[in-house]
Amino acid sequence: MLLADLVETSAAVAAIPSRRSKIQGLANCLGRAAGEEVAVATGLLSGNPRQRRLGVGWASLRDRPPPAQHPSLRVLDVDAVFDGLEAAAGSGSGTTRSELLKRLFQAATAPEQEFLMRLIGGELRHGAQAGIMAEAIASAAGVSPAAVRRAAMLSGDLRVTGRLAMESGAQGLHAVSLTPGIPVQPMLAQSAPTLREALARTGPAAVDWKLDGVRVQAHRRGDQVEVFTRTLEPITDRVPEVVEAIRGLSVDTAILDGEVILLDAQGRPRPFQETGSRVASRRSARVSTPARLSFFVFDALHLDGADLIDLPAMGRFEAARHAVPESLWVPRILDPEPSEAERFYEDALRRGHEGVVVKNLSSAYEAGRRGAGWIKVKSPATLDLVVLAAEWGHGRRTGRLSNLHLGARDVATGGFAMLGKTFKGMTDAMLAWQTERLQELQLSSDGWTVRVRPELVVEVAFDGIQASRRYPSGMALRFARVVRYRPDKSPSDADTVETVRQLHRDR
Repeated sequence: MLLADLVETSAAVAAIPSRRSKIQGLANCLGRAAGEEVAVATGLLSGNPRQRRLGVGWASLRDRPPPAQHPSLRVLDVDAVFDGLEAAAGSGSGTTRSELLKRLFQAATAPEQEFLMRLIGGELRHGAQAGIMAEAIASAAGVSPAAVRRAAMLSGDLRVTGRLAMESGAQGLHAVSLTPGIPVQPMLAQSAPTLREALARTGPAAVDWKLDGVRVQAHRRGDQVEVFTRTLEPITDRVPEVVEAIRGLSVDTAILDGEVILLDAQGRPRPFQETGSRVASRRSARVSTPARLSFFVFDALHLDGADLIDLPAMGRFEAARHAVPESLWVPRILDPEPSEAERFYEDALRRGHEGVVVKNLSSAYEAGRRGAGWIKVKSPATLDLVVLAAEWGHGRRTGRLSNLHLGARDVATGGFAMLGKTFKGMTDAMLAWQTERLQELQLSSDGWTVRVRPELVVEVAFDGIQASRRYPSGMALRFARVVRYRPDKSPSDADTVETVRQLHRDR
């Protein structure tokens, strides 16, 4: 399959507003792929190649060779180059990457060069996000979208699921199960402005403390333990405390969802930056006296050969209660009266935690989705938004990128909808860091505003949401201020426009 087929499909899909037509266009393209091409084409069309880190900065893409006159690049050629980019390391790796990029772009036509630029730069926004790609795979393979979504959820890879669907159909998809050692996308929570609103939306629920730590997924197979972040990055060697805790369980296989956090001597959380730095350090398992992480479990997806993911939440909790000691569970109350839940919430805040997560006791685990079964309540209210641009500061902020343009994820378009700007809440260290990082992500500049690739997620507190004609979303945040950057989150984890609308309706 030629890359030109994907480029043509991408352009056509971007120009079509109809979801159904997008799905059919993508399905037609995938139907022309064979074997390994299906997985590669799925990844490239969804802007999610299988290689996690290409090590290519925007500056490397600015000076391109003249384009080829006729299409000859195959999708497998692109995949092989991406393998080379990911593998390049050590002395001379920069030269290796430059040579690989040069050969790739020399073989690409002008439209293919533009497609590759947007793909590598994270700017491939044609509305082919995971949900639409799953339906396109289903259409191309003649299977149900639900079967594709489930197999992708359990395998953790939509690309591999696409190939399986095309080659083995519904029977192959049905055979997919959770496999310890293969991480799955975590379930995410929606937001509510108050605890009573959250309880009204869930009905009978568990209420958990919301810890200000790093989300982890712990897997065990016999004596082998592997730990992954919410973005499925392996971090086993950085969290020996989690490995120790999981090996101490009387189980042979397990997949547990939880959080790691640094606590002080009084049991109060240390600043998130300290927890994040501790988890990010590859030396943590080797230093003599590292700051010790506390590990808390709040869900179980698999235990001793049994998948729990389709059980209601209460069923999962009960199944794991005897395998996971109470000391490892996040503080939780079950089906409380509103007044009891309020006291629990206030206690969490007094102890320095973010708030609570309210979890519908009858809800299944919706991997990779911001399901209605989990609702977080924080004080003050915050949103995880993506930085779309920044403006140069003035006064004491002269020479620093200061005023951030904030966007929520727009599921309908695959892009981001702006909700306003903020220059508040930034320390001098944050200003210095973001000035350097945002210039690395620069797409364009008019001398005042620097537009950037939408890669950085920032947590933003706000006092309210108001109707606004200034932005296409029709909404703007009131008194927005930066709480912190979230390096543990990707743009796909950002809050959606619909979440913001729900908060606007509830306030």
